[in-house]
Amino acid sequence: MSERAAISIFFFMLVLLLSQASILNPVAYEPKTCDFPAIINLGDSNSDTGGYAAGFDPPTSPYGNTYFHMPARRFSDGRLVIDFIAEAFDLPFINAYLDSMGTNFSHGINFATAASTIRLPNRIIPNGGFSPFYLDLQFSQFQQFKSRSQMIRKQGGMFASLMPKAGYFSRALYTFDIGQNDLGEGFFANLTIQQVNASVPDMINKFSENVKNIYSLGGRYFWVHSTGPIGCLPYVLTAFSSAEKDPAGCLKPHNEVAQYFNLKLKETIVQLRNELPSAAFTYVDIYAVKYSLFAEPQKHGFELPLVACCGYGGRYNYSAEVICGGTITVNGSDIFVGSCDRPLVRVVWDGIHYTEAANKFLFDQISTGSFSDPHVPLKQACRRTSS
Repeated sequence: MSERAAISIFFFMLVLLLSQASILNPVAYEPKTCDFPAIINLGDSNSDTGGYAAGFDPPTSPYGNTYFHMPARRFSDGRLVIDFIAEAFDLPFINAYLDSMGTNFSHGINFATAASTIRLPNRIIPNGGFSPFYLDLQFSQFQQFKSRSQMIRKQGGMFASLMPKAGYFSRALYTFDIGQNDLGEGFFANLTIQQVNASVPDMINKFSENVKNIYSLGGRYFWVHSTGPIGCLPYVLTAFSSAEKDPAGCLKPHNEVAQYFNLKLKETIVQLRNELPSAAFTYVDIYAVKYSLFAEPQKHGFELPLVACCGYGGRYNYSAEVICGGTITVNGSDIFVGSCDRPLVRVVWDGIHYTEAANKFLFDQISTGSFSDPHVPLKQACRRTSS
């Protein structure tokens, strides 16, 4: 046998061996981690890093005290899940689109604002409790940012380096955490449980439209959070105290609506995965992890899960009359509404939002992929799978 023939046979066998290995273990040659150069987030207060504070009233102390040691424009005592996601990819915390003061968008941008909804709310600030920056408007802001940021980069100068590179938009991780306020709006508008349930498909359709719009502008990697157990939060427990409760003390009918929302959301993600096969969609079961904190708090190192850490009054340490960081007059004396002594072992921060400790627990669970569909870790969320 000639030397050339021997070399040809060697390479043929090598290719055959590699092909067989790929068939037996199809993920063996997938990237170990995804190279996301930026994070682009849309959502509500669960992931708001300063949008509401820039547009309206910023939260005051003791917000932010646990980690930042000062109010950090977040509705928690410290970091949010979106902050831990950024840290996981060695990226800076992502800044709010509405925050124009010394803001760097080179590694991502956050369009979330507290009190945001998927659909246009019936009442908006200052004539109601919901943000005007609902999901359609957040997409519009993204659309403008995508084009204008590149204009600034082309112009050069001191602001060019603060904008993301053009290629980042197709390589970024797009994260979503929104829907809780849509359900809350229905509950607090005195709609029946059945009426709120009936409105869920329209919410999900609006969500799907926005995802498709982002896809049309180049987005390819989507990390979508389900909504949490709204019936376990003090602001809902206090308002609807007569509703049926489950063994964890949460409101059963309100949580069932949240679960129905999540069911329809997951179905939509499957549909989007089929319609947009060049995109990677990860559905994250936030509900299951959050509910475990209310159902088995001691198992996870927490206590008093239904009681707000920063609040005032009643069984759940929550009152709509005064918020965390505010002052209330009782019997002629002014009382400052401050933090509990040990926020590190508490689940709910202010009756609506979670503590940093709960957010960290949540991130640690979901980042492994154990609560995701498909079951891929956060750092492999660029993998495309068929449904």
